[in-house]
Amino acid sequence: MDNIITVEEVKKSFGKGDTFQQVLDGVSLEIQKGEFVSLMGASGSGKSTLLYLIGGLDTAYQGNITVCGKTLTGLKEKEMSALRLRYIGFVFQFYNLVQNLSVEDNILLPVKMAGLDVPDYQNKLEQILSITRLTEKRHAKPAQLSGGQQQRVSIARAVLGDPELILADEPTGNLDSKATQEIMELFKTINAEKHITILQVTHSQFCADYGSRILYLDNGKII
Repeated sequence: MDNIITVEEVKKSFGKGDTFQQVLDGVSLEIQKGEFVSLMGASGSGKSTLLYLIGGLDTAYQGNITVCGKTLTGLKEKEMSALRLRYIGFVFQFYNLVQNLSVEDNILLPVKMAGLDVPDYQNKLEQILSITRLTEKRHAKPAQLSGGQQQRVSIARAVLGDPELILADEPTGNLDSKATQEIMELFKTINAEKHITILQVTHSQFCADYGSRILYLDNGKII
């Protein structure tokens, strides 16, 4: 199997002088296509920082990162944006939904922003609404949904374009135990049925156990 993520000796620090903090100190890891990997570590260990570097949301680091066959180091912002649009779906702790848009319009938002033809995505929309059990809520606004339902909308939005990779940062951090289990089962289904690689950052052992592999970040290194 081919690697979809390769991180080599990545270092990342914040601040200078008395405020200097070495968050990542030579992190190396490989994730293969089709894996569901959980990244754990203490609060402040750099889990989310590493995820943002892999997703190209932060570009200030030392070392090398390759995602979906593209070396991120030195990529121009336009090239990085194209990579994220085509290959990567993001799911965050906060749902980042547009409150005055319906469920289906929120899901279709990246398609519209990219200037793509919405009718071309109609079949995919119906499929992802079914997978996320949102068909009956397609015309609802976010304020009419529970937290778990809102997170399912954000996952549907991330999956609609058939990315190769989903990066999830504490995706159940705001949810109760029942909604947490539903979201993790949904990730498991997406990974198994759509063969999308998932890398999730989590502090929850329950959530981490849904992954096929668990990585631990400690003192800026993978252990």
